[in-house]
Amino acid sequence: MGEAVGRTAEQMRALVGWVGAGRKLTQTGRVTLADARALVEVLDTGDRMDPVIGDRTHKTKSSEELYHLTLLVEWAKAARLLRTAGGRLLPVKKNAKLLDRPDELRRALFAALPHTGPAVTASGWLESLFAHEYDRGLRALLQRLYAATTPVPLSDLYEVAWQAVSLLYVLDDLSPDRLRHLRTAGEHDIQRVLKALASLGAVHLTKESAELTADGRTETARLRGEPEPGDAVLQILVELSDVDSPRVWRRLLVPAVIHLDRLHSVIQAVMGWDNCHMHAFTIDGVQYGLPDGEPGFRDERTATLGALLEPGADCVYTYDFGDSWEHLVTVEQFQTASAGLHYPHCVDGSGACPPEDCGGVPGYSDLKVILADPAHEEHHAMLTWLGLRSATEFAPGHFAPDEANARLLRLTAA
Repeated sequence: MGEAVGRTAEQMRALVGWVGAGRKLTQTGRVTLADARALVEVLDTGDRMDPVIGDRTHKTKSSEELYHLTLLVEWAKAARLLRTAGGRLLPVKKNAKLLDRPDELRRALFAALPHTGPAVTASGWLESLFAHEYDRGLRALLQRLYAATTPVPLSDLYEVAWQAVSLLYVLDDLSPDRLRHLRTAGEHDIQRVLKALASLGAVHLTKESAELTADGRTETARLRGEPEPGDAVLQILVELSDVDSPRVWRRLLVPAVIHLDRLHSVIQAVMGWDNCHMHAFTIDGVQYGLPDGEPGFRDERTATLGALLEPGADCVYTYDFGDSWEHLVTVEQFQTASAGLHYPHCVDGSGACPPEDCGGVPGYSDLKVILADPAHEEHHAMLTWLGLRSATEFAPGHFAPDEANARLLRLTAA
């Protein structure tokens, strides 16, 4: 681990050691100002007490004004190294062992980062959309970094995060100045997040780019729910039933502990569906889906594939109860996860995914006939419906594993 990781671990050890048996907090749950003055020195946070701004001294009135100290305290609480009770800051005794185990401490701090939004993005003169949608924005940043094999320009990360969080808001009526201020505030918060990641040794950060370190890639994979090397994975075959000329199938490697709701998202991505209809899994006569879906469904979020199916067994995954696309999902074998391979992973496959809402298996068969015959009376209508300029653009036999794996990489951890 690098110097930054050692310093972060040292700060956390020093903080918990300073807390000792407990420290009294203010009525607002903050470190007292007197204790803050001592902690700034003990932890070497870099915060400035009573800073000089211009030609005047600004009197620090609350420890909340000390960004780095506040972040360390809130981060320690999110990682369950510290807790608050009865107006006091207390150590979590059962987790004290982490302080002497650097790798486990880094893992706990990384896993806690999604829960530190208010501290990381402490509001200034203008709150950002990133701060309001911190978890979503953080995962978008990590996904962009995780999918890259070279340093990612900060400008790219700013745009990825903006796209992830701004889609949740109606911004059409905002003035250009207001939009620019929102973007600037978001970029400021993103810089803070990247610095926090760098402090863990998870990101190599320069003035112009960021890149996940080996440790950062491992922790991001864990956050995404990917298995660690040696963990059980399943090789499964997903085949679209009753579709031929060509067959449509995918061979995948998925974690054995994958929940069915996550498997649904994986199948959608690897097949090429748009995930705009209802779905269900049928296993040994029992249907699993979302509890607010069809009556009688068992909650797919609490069921894992490895616990329900052994090698050689299969189930049916149905997508779109109108078109009724049935997929036979067969567990072919158990394997163990390999280092350097992203999971879920598409090994092989064949055949393009049928268009959404084309009428199921019969409709898809008719569609292929119509598009293959330029003289058919519905030929041009079908081209228009599909948004194609020519029938040559329609390729039912096309499938590229690399494209499927790129879609899988874009999935965020459930």
